[in-house]
Amino acid sequence: MPLIELRDVTKSYKRDAIEIPVLERVSITVDDGDFLGLMGPSGSGKSTLLNLLAGIDRPSRGTIRIGDTEISSLSERALATWRARHIGFIFQLYNLIPVLTAFENVELPLLLTNLSKKQRRDHVMTALGIVGIADREKHYPRQLSGGQEQRVAIARAIVTDPTLLLADEPTGDLDARSAGEVLTLLQRLNQEFKKTIVMVTHDPHAAERAAHLLHLEKGTLVEQAAAAR
Repeated sequence: MPLIELRDVTKSYKRDAIEIPVLERVSITVDDGDFLGLMGPSGSGKSTLLNLLAGIDRPSRGTIRIGDTEISSLSERALATWRARHIGFIFQLYNLIPVLTAFENVELPLLLTNLSKKQRRDHVMTALGIVGIADREKHYPRQLSGGQEQRVAIARAIVTDPTLLLADEPTGDLDARSAGEVLTLLQRLNQEFKKTIVMVTHDPHAAERAAHLLHLEKGTLVEQAAAAR
């Protein structure tokens, strides 16, 4: 069953009187449980496409359906509620809060739910356990390596059990060993936990971990192929 359906999605930004096109009539279908890699040169529209899937941005034209919801037609309030429930976002630079411990950083999305303190702790420790860093729950970001920080960020992204994981250059700030470990973790989340993942990357080694690859060039889809796993 398709989880994601983009139909003729166009996105442009206005700068003064000039309209700057970013995506042009992009149509994509992603099945539930897939691991899709998005590749393309800088400025090709990869991150914009990821932001559209997350409901952070809206298309200028076209429709975006995720599951049973056409998110392109939701109000801002409904979109924020939908995003909190269905989207886990993994950033290149981790976006951890430095004055919070690993546990507290992962707990943040749960503070918007009705879970009890004990339920929140159970969820956080489960997520930290999945990413292999439960023994660092009391550590602050400055006490962690880059790879460990990204693991905390991934735990934060999965702690609400989201429908869709979106990763924007998740290994872009890591050394080769840490990058490999993070990519293996993403593969495990996809294969063992059946998480649907869309990952933007410029790194062909990272792209090889995806089940399918999609290439963007100047805002248009130019190639789609199966990746070697």
